[in-house]
Amino acid sequence: MALAGEVKGAGLVAAVALAVGILALNQALVGVFYDDGLYAGLATALSSGLGYVHPNLPGTPAAVHYPPVYPVVLAPLFGLLSVTGAAIAAKILNALLGAAAAGLIAWHATKTEILGAGAPRWLAAVIVGGAAVAIPVLATQTVLFAEPLFAVLLAVVIVFADRGDRPWIVGIAAALALLTRSIGIAGAAGVAAFLLTRRASRRVFVAVLAPVVVAGVAWGVWVETHQHAIDPELALGYGNYSAHLSQAGLSAIAVNAPDLSRPLEVITLGWVPVHWLYEILATIALAVGLYGLALLARRSAIGLSLIFYLLILAVWPHPPDRFLWAVLPWLGLAWAAGGLELWRRWPRVRIPLALLVALVAGGYVYYELRGFAGRWWDAQARNISANFAELLPVVANLPATAVVATDDEALVWLYTRRQSVPLYLERYHGRELIKPAPAEHLAYLRRMGVTHILLASSSSPSAGQLKDLIGAYPWLVTALYRWSDGRWLFAVNRGQ
Repeated sequence: MALAGEVKGAGLVAAVALAVGILALNQALVGVFYDDGLYAGLATALSSGLGYVHPNLPGTPAAVHYPPVYPVVLAPLFGLLSVTGAAIAAKILNALLGAAAAGLIAWHATKTEILGAGAPRWLAAVIVGGAAVAIPVLATQTVLFAEPLFAVLLAVVIVFADRGDRPWIVGIAAALALLTRSIGIAGAAGVAAFLLTRRASRRVFVAVLAPVVVAGVAWGVWVETHQHAIDPELALGYGNYSAHLSQAGLSAIAVNAPDLSRPLEVITLGWVPVHWLYEILATIALAVGLYGLALLARRSAIGLSLIFYLLILAVWPHPPDRFLWAVLPWLGLAWAAGGLELWRRWPRVRIPLALLVALVAGGYVYYELRGFAGRWWDAQARNISANFAELLPVVANLPATAVVATDDEALVWLYTRRQSVPLYLERYHGRELIKPAPAEHLAYLRRMGVTHILLASSSSPSAGQLKDLIGAYPWLVTALYRWSDGRWLFAVNRGQ
């Protein structure tokens, strides 16, 4: 009977996640969130027989930034269907993957009593189900991001690591997770540390870690072999991940470490209008979550995996938001585990704890209701799509040999097949993002053979860099087409 209940609960979670995921589908252009366009470009290149390369860039250099598993999964779709058809199919696939991950996590959390002995058996399913339909999760699921696939693979890793009877499945799934998103190394490290605490045999360690090592070495050799073909100005967006750390060093820690909990606070306590009260509630909620994370580190491989995951985010010089949504169900379970243990051990804190839970849960429900009413998950995608829908027909009429410098260059290539490169350039100097001098920018445009510049938004950072460039070299461009709101298409003069 217990097994039947676990399966039914997990099935219900998966069904709800799938239904909401399908309802959230949109027809936004591929590439509105940048990475999704690059994934689609890589998939198109693979399906066309070009290899694992960036087809939008001149010279089609090999891809060394994104591991290959998700583009490989997308390749048949982009090989058989139009860009629009492949996009819809890929978004449906993401909804299926998201639902599978949610169902698997809910089943495992209930079966293993990850929230602690005596916890209501329905609670894990409710938490996972709520997290699976979070607005930010839908925002990453309804574009071509690798998070849903990564979530399924990580769930498989944790399920079989906790069971302890199929280490080779753990190893293969962990290797695939690593080759889906590089931060998947946190899952492998967490499992290895968890096995140490369980005094696993050498045979188990070999079965788990050998596939991960092979995958990591193979990907490392590929990157080392091909990274020289990426222009230095494109190191952050297209180059090896080491470019981020070599430029930023460890400067991100001071900002990122205290910022890790911010995205979770926004979706649960963002409604609190008084700043000092918000800070107090957020601090207490963070303490409950950290306590729950410590508990999970003893109960499941996900605990130590999350710890390694968060440590990587503390070093990584980017906001943590998108990275957290991929593991939101696990984070929700960690917080609930901490709250339940506090309730059991310290009866005196039950009243304030119950009030905190009510504020957090109520705030999350309020956030979700507003988000569903306003379709927050695709609001930005709709706006960007509407903008580029006006621009693309003009770009498509450029000569086939044109090379366009623009924002969302992968999107432009997908729908016009005109080679496109980033217009906006940046690099880190410690924690600070700096822009190139006009002379460096001009040298980059010449190296890439840029023939046209598309200014897709007059308020974007690219507009400021283009203004500086034209200010330094007034002869550089000739206006070809002007849209409303200060959007322009320029021809680049060969000039002086």
